[in-house]
Amino acid sequence: MTTERVDILRGLPEGAGARVAELYWEAFGAKLGAALGPAAAGRGYLAEHLHADRAVTALSGGRVVGVAGYQLAGRGLIGGDAAAVRARYGRIAGLYRVLLLALLERTPARGELVMDGIAVDRAERGRGVGGLLLAEVEAVAVGQGCRRIRLDVVAENPRARALYERHGFRAVRVRRTPWLRDLLGFGAVTTMHKEL
Repeated sequence: MTTERVDILRGLPEGAGARVAELYWEAFGAKLGAALGPAAAGRGYLAEHLHADRAVTALSGGRVVGVAGYQLAGRGLIGGDAAAVRARYGRIAGLYRVLLLALLERTPARGELVMDGIAVDRAERGRGVGGLLLAEVEAVAVGQGCRRIRLDVVAENPRARALYERHGFRAVRVRRTPWLRDLLGFGAVTTMHKEL
């Protein structure tokens, strides 16, 4: 863990796509692996399809140490459509992957910002980076006139849930998904809201 100052930036720094994809894969590879794996292909897909305007980035010493993605007005941090998935993985394998990705889709309701997730470098955890990213995402939501932030957290990630609870999110629904445990690595999803 470093002691350098952490700066928060809206968007992604120029040329940071590979680093952001690396952090996202580290955080969500278990969930995304079935749809976008193997790891090198998945990181490549993510890096190619980032929407920089749907991110908040944490920098320490000029290096990306954390990122939070969000969905707003029909766009999220990770872009790409069915054609892009098929182009990378082939027609048949791509179709299967599109179906898996559809299981992870979440669409914001009117007046709602949906978080795509937070990824913080393992070496930087415990420095408050996640809280800084959440605060800036909240500022984005307020600036866009949103009434609520919504996110989903899997049962297998209690550390993330604790972070969200410390920052004012409350659980509103738990969906049991035992059929997804072997496929995507999680057996329950908790939806959390923060009213603004």
